Amino acid sequence: MSTITKQKSSNLDKPLGRGKPEVNVATFALLFSEIVQYSQNRVYSVSELQNKLSDMGQHVGSHLLDLLFVREKGYKREVKLLNMLLFIKNNFWKTLFGKQADTLEHSNDDERTYYIIESEHLVNRFISVPKDKGKLNCAAFTAGIIEAVLNGANFPAKVTAHWHKGTTFMIEFDEAVIIRDKMVEGK
Repeated sequence: MSTITKQKSSNLDKPLGRGKPEVNVATFALLFSEIVQYSQNRVYSVSELQNKLSDMGQHVGSHLLDLLFVREKGYKREVKLLNMLLFIKNNFWKTLFGKQADTLEHSNDDERTYYIIESEHLVNRFISVPKDKGKLNCAAFTAGIIEAVLNGANFPAKVTAHWHKGTTFMIEFDEAVIIRDKMVEGK
């Protein structure tokens, strides 16, 4: 008589799958509020606070990049700039916020600059900004996530959050990205 031993499977043995990308909004609001308060107690100015939030977002984005490409793109990375921006506007945004970003625009003045515009961004919805910190835009956290995703996907850029038409994420790519994209396009 042979005995069959059943081994317990760990979470590492299970396939990634698509999973449920939904998080309770109240839970997210509480967690994000605590992140802002934690950061606010360790800085002296609004710009330092936004930089700290951006740094935390970059940490999240660097871990999120591979997971997104595995789940959404079947291990295929984007090589064209516009395709990468559309991936962020659509797939990436939907994974993080449950909907596509409102608008993707290209700057008329600078070929290196693009804008992702959200009329009511989730991270700003639950934050009440004190009068002494009037220019604070907590979407700097999301800007950090976007920046880490772009940099990790070999599209070096600087991403900042601004108050314009709601929340606008200004993406400024390195000149090398534009040159490479022109070569890929054959222009």
